[in-house]
Amino acid sequence: MEITGNRRILTAREAGLVACRRCARVWPMGTTECGRCGARLQSRDTGSLGRVWALWIAGLICYIPANIYPMLVTQTLLDTSKSTIVGGAVDLLHHGAVGVAVIILVASVLIPMGKFLAIAYLALSVHRGSNLSSGRRHHVYEMVEFIGRWSMIDVFVVAILSSLVQLSVVASIHPGPAALTFALSVVCTMLSAQSFDSRMFWDEDAPQRKL
Repeated sequence: MEITGNRRILTAREAGLVACRRCARVWPMGTTECGRCGARLQSRDTGSLGRVWALWIAGLICYIPANIYPMLVTQTLLDTSKSTIVGGAVDLLHHGAVGVAVIILVASVLIPMGKFLAIAYLALSVHRGSNLSSGRRHHVYEMVEFIGRWSMIDVFVVAILSSLVQLSVVASIHPGPAALTFALSVVCTMLSAQSFDSRMFWDEDAPQRKL
């Protein structure tokens, strides 16, 4: 239900249809179950914002210790060192690995913070409105969902290092407590974004059709 140029987009609800959020198939309004995938059909998930905020707060709570506690614990014969996410990136900068440090900072700090801000903005815009059009907000939402799939890079790196660098008593690398809380934070933000019913963006264009 698409419209180009300056014309308003016709939503499935306005067309008397209800879309399945799992497989995207549309059915006549009033249908309660998707005939293709069996998912429950609902024109708007009125409880989605509550789940979005609950998971968003849980993700934020987990993200704080992820930046305070060590992500990596490196043990050698003579020393044991612990590195936080930012501390590890700073160490890499001091050793001249600028590219790797930038990747870690972007993947572990900028992207997670951007996701928190984007999800909060989208959730607030449903109630308070926004200067961005419904289409642009939907694009932001799709971007958040896409990036969320790649947010586990740090955890994968830690897991790979931990499995590869195990030289008995000579040297070894172990994941720190921040690895677990960072992974939980990523999972919570992914679930928060997936809980969002993005169809609510379009209701501002047709408030008289809210059901």
